[in-house]
Amino acid sequence: MGDLIVIHYDTFGKWIGGFFSLIWIIYFIGISILVLRSFIQVVQVWMFPDLNVIYLSIVYCILVYYVITGGFRVVAGVSFLGMVIPSYLILTILYLLEYTDFRNLLPVWNHSVQDLLIATKQMTFSYIGFATLLMFYPYIKDPEKSKIWAHGGNVITVGLYLILIVISLAYFAADHLTKLYWPTLTMWKTIEMPFVERFEYVGISSWGLVILPNICLSYWAASRGARQLFRISQRKALIIILLITVGANYLLKTQKQVEQITTYYSQFSFYLLLVYLPLLLIIVYFRFKRRKKS
Repeated sequence: MGDLIVIHYDTFGKWIGGFFSLIWIIYFIGISILVLRSFIQVVQVWMFPDLNVIYLSIVYCILVYYVITGGFRVVAGVSFLGMVIPSYLILTILYLLEYTDFRNLLPVWNHSVQDLLIATKQMTFSYIGFATLLMFYPYIKDPEKSKIWAHGGNVITVGLYLILIVISLAYFAADHLTKLYWPTLTMWKTIEMPFVERFEYVGISSWGLVILPNICLSYWAASRGARQLFRISQRKALIIILLITVGANYLLKTQKQVEQITTYYSQFSFYLLLVYLPLLLIIVYFRFKRRKKS
């Protein structure tokens, strides 16, 4: 079994399968555009208000190009470093515990199932990175042995988000939290160290390394898919994708635009990951089972 592009071609044929593959390529590109633009917005608001979006987009895209053209091993290495180096940020949670009041979590279970589903749809964007596994899974040396690490990575991600949201709810009052764009950065403002006056600057700088693996994996998947679908080199596909990224970042002017598009993207991702992928799995399973019998 190949990657997602091969599965689409084998299951739906050249044209329908190509259409679904194109949707996924655009989907991977959109993920990185929104992640990068959100990061640039944070840098503008918290650090450099007069920063030119184009300049930072170009610099970051050059870095992404350098990583991806080095091969998938380089992408994997950057992903490892992007997880290990900023992991010290987890320790900031211990400092914030002094200012939390866990009574803010009460009452528990006072939301309907509909409210929980709506919140799930809005949070989908934070969990969609695992979809790139559908593209690079066949290129893993021992994919069967890697399953436990893939599931473990998702468990750790969900656990970190759970801890962060619990701390945020305990740190802020409910009315206050709804008015904040970046509650994590606001919490970091309370951290005081003898050698660092504004710890949120350190956190934002480290976050630039955190998002690098996400962007590289998504662009690698998109350029790899474009190579298979349009029969062009992955390097050329990557250049086109990065040019689209720079243009899209320039067109997204305000935080409100980014938030609206991210909300729509989360809703689309919710159905794509929780409806389309299970249906595709069922179709592929029965087609494979039928071929095996024949």
